[in-house]
Amino acid sequence: MPESRPVVLVTGAARRVGAAIARRLHAECDLALHYRNSGDAMQELADELLARRGGSVLTLRAELADTAALPALVEHVAGHFGRLDGLVNNASAFYPTPLGETSEAQFDELFASNAKAPFFLAQAAAPHLRAARGAIVSLLDIYAERPLPDHPVYSMAKAAHRMLVLALAQALGPEVRVNGVAPGTVLWSEKPFKAETEEAIATRTALKRVGSPEAVAEAVRFLLLEADYSTGTVLPVDGGRLLAT
Repeated sequence: MPESRPVVLVTGAARRVGAAIARRLHAECDLALHYRNSGDAMQELADELLARRGGSVLTLRAELADTAALPALVEHVAGHFGRLDGLVNNASAFYPTPLGETSEAQFDELFASNAKAPFFLAQAAAPHLRAARGAIVSLLDIYAERPLPDHPVYSMAKAAHRMLVLALAQALGPEVRVNGVAPGTVLWSEKPFKAETEEAIATRTALKRVGSPEAVAEAVRFLLLEADYSTGTVLPVDGGRLLAT
């Protein structure tokens, strides 16, 4: 009989932290990897993982803001693999929304990816996760606890997602564990607007260095697969950034 591995759905998995999470989980899990626009990167990642273990990866293109389509997305994963054991909410929109310059469309987009979609994905996945006694891990942000300048809507949406982790842990227990990971700076933004340097940020961490996507991926793996008495927990992976005054 072939070995039965946990099946995990990872959103926003094509690039950056999402790809690091996919690579780390693939050593122990079969994966459904979601993407929206990064088709070439997703195909490259899937080819890499499938070369290691055939049949271990399903790729899914979807607009998560279309919440009506999310139940069918979850059922496709469960039907393909015959089970669903875990959900990693990683997909996230991120850009500045200075007060006085923010549109309602920007507000809706940031909340859709960072709060609304994770809620409706969890709702759709809940029956399968309960049956598997599985787990959810959400990627949050240290700025869910204190606002990032010029990013009020993003910070608000991440704060809502943080509360969602607590609410889901309460609602889905005892069968399903729900936890979060709150990274600090682990990848330098591709956006041109940041005035800070990596060195300046590193000096404001207890460890005096910027982190890595792999550190976040390892925290996700631990909470998803090993932390069997942890739920409603948000684990900072920030090098001690929250200790800064």
